[in-house]
Amino acid sequence: MSKKIIIGIVIVLVIVGVYFLISSSSNKVVVNNEEVATTTLKVEDTTPVNKEMTVIGKSVEGRDINAYHFGTGADELLLVGGIHGGYEWNTALVAYKAMDYLKANPNLIPTNLKVTVIPVLNPDGLNKTVGTTTGNFTSADVVASKEVAGRFNANTVDLNRNFDCDWQTTGTWQNKSVSGGTAAFSEPESQALKAYVETNTPRAVVVYYSAAGGVYSSSCHNGVSAETKTLTSTYAKASGYPASEEFDFYAITGDMVNWLAKENIPAISVLLTNHESTEWSKNQAGLDALLKYLVK
Repeated sequence: MSKKIIIGIVIVLVIVGVYFLISSSSNKVVVNNEEVATTTLKVEDTTPVNKEMTVIGKSVEGRDINAYHFGTGADELLLVGGIHGGYEWNTALVAYKAMDYLKANPNLIPTNLKVTVIPVLNPDGLNKTVGTTTGNFTSADVVASKEVAGRFNANTVDLNRNFDCDWQTTGTWQNKSVSGGTAAFSEPESQALKAYVETNTPRAVVVYYSAAGGVYSSSCHNGVSAETKTLTSTYAKASGYPASEEFDFYAITGDMVNWLAKENIPAISVLLTNHESTEWSKNQAGLDALLKYLVK
């Protein structure tokens, strides 16, 4: 083989090698860019305070009970929806509305405050009525025949009769008897809420129900605390709902907000006027008023 041919082959090999080196480097850069973009997106989805989520427990059927956190302050305002699942599905929607509002307006959250939203405490009941546990449903998705059954968890327990204030095995709902469970906190959903509250000790709690149209204080044979009275009047005045110190339509045993009062945590019940509307303008005004008040 002549010297010229050898030199030509070497030149070709060098050119081919340089080509593959450049191509490989270029692909590597592209891959790295994609990895960086993916990593960045992942960080944006999980680390900012207005998108942080924790699973606080599981339902009877194994569905996650999620808590979403907004803000980084030491004090905590806890909002809870969906305790009566699909029967009060609009309370889950108002909680999801609150989440959207806080995501879009993080500057409204005082620096001393963190807002936590548990939009669906009874995911099995909600799923039974609307086929999902997320906020991506409307009234058109509600199966009317399953509304009442969707009030209970998968053990047919009324979760708002399963907390430790005047708990009884059989509770009352309107003129009906309902199960309060085998013991206070017998259900995984109420256990999850209890554990979260005892671990975090929120400064104030708002629980959404329907339907009576009003803001109600909490107590468990210890009187309505001054702070609970203030929360009640603050939310009611801003929202336009009437304020009451007691839900006295009928006797309630094992009630969540009354258990919170027993634990010396100020808590109010916000009852939407009907079972369909979130009445968001009212509840936004009430939430805004609480955020301003809790700066103190």
